[in-house]
Amino acid sequence: MTIVRELTISIRNLSKTYPVPFRRLRAFFRRPVKEPVEALRDVTFDVHSGEIFGLIGRNGAGKTTLTKIVATLVQPTTGTVTVRGNDSVLHDEQVRQQIGLATAEERSFYWRLTGEQNLMFFARLHGLSDRTAKQRIRDLFTKLELEEVAWRRFGEMSTGNKQRLAVARAMLSNPPVLLLDEPTRSLDPLAAARMRGMISALAQQDQPVTILLTSHNLAEVETLCERVAIISRGRIRAIDTPQQLRSLTSGKEQVHLTVAGLNGANEPSKVSITRQVNDNQLDDTIRELQQRGGRILDVAVERATLLDVLELYESGTTDEHERQKHG
Repeated sequence: MTIVRELTISIRNLSKTYPVPFRRLRAFFRRPVKEPVEALRDVTFDVHSGEIFGLIGRNGAGKTTLTKIVATLVQPTTGTVTVRGNDSVLHDEQVRQQIGLATAEERSFYWRLTGEQNLMFFARLHGLSDRTAKQRIRDLFTKLELEEVAWRRFGEMSTGNKQRLAVARAMLSNPPVLLLDEPTRSLDPLAAARMRGMISALAQQDQPVTILLTSHNLAEVETLCERVAIISRGRIRAIDTPQQLRSLTSGKEQVHLTVAGLNGANEPSKVSITRQVNDNQLDDTIRELQQRGGRILDVAVERATLLDVLELYESGTTDEHERQKHG
């Protein structure tokens, strides 16, 4: 039975162009005039309830602009964004009540206040009572392992702890939608793994949280996200599951075999082949090695990654109309 999930974020024909400041004045004084910056162009996709949706692309591709539009911090030039049925421009207050935002370079905390004092301040802005806020902050500090820095001034915290505090603030009001911009940036490997576990658990709980995730860690995106959008030069180039996106490459894979006893050799040998997925070359190679007295000790497969797919679109070698998928 197919489970139909509720539509949570709907983005339709979204474009954003940043005009050049004082363009006419600069032209009047015959100063150099740059062209307007087209940050987003005709972006369309949906995100459903409980989905972790990944957005990947190079710096300047449009990821941050798109996230800020969903968060109502920036208004689109054309197109619409709705969050749980609320338009980001017409009903911006209702949208802000539905979302939590954590950005990679957070600058809105008060540096002289402690971590707990900062969260208490923002909790009051959300309308939480002091009693509810204190309990919520304790829970979040435990979940994000921030107890040891709760009373440290924000300005004295490490970059990783600042990032975790930004995620804690995004979760303060227990919003149904989270916008996470590089949530594991600057975290050590153990802290990053725990952050990924928490993100995955949020999407699977009884009242699942919908998460729009941007990251430069492509392995992390593959691990967490059901679907991924590739954005390049402000346009969505492809949307699909990580597995299907990887298949957009040439379909080749590297197979590395460790073989003992090959031709009577005492030391194991390494044999590598390049094959098309699902062809017979690997079977034929193994059969040939066994006929030469070889015994297979290990088989390692090196398949295409999201980085390969991203490079494919950035190089412009794909036919966009054939590759682009929305859904």
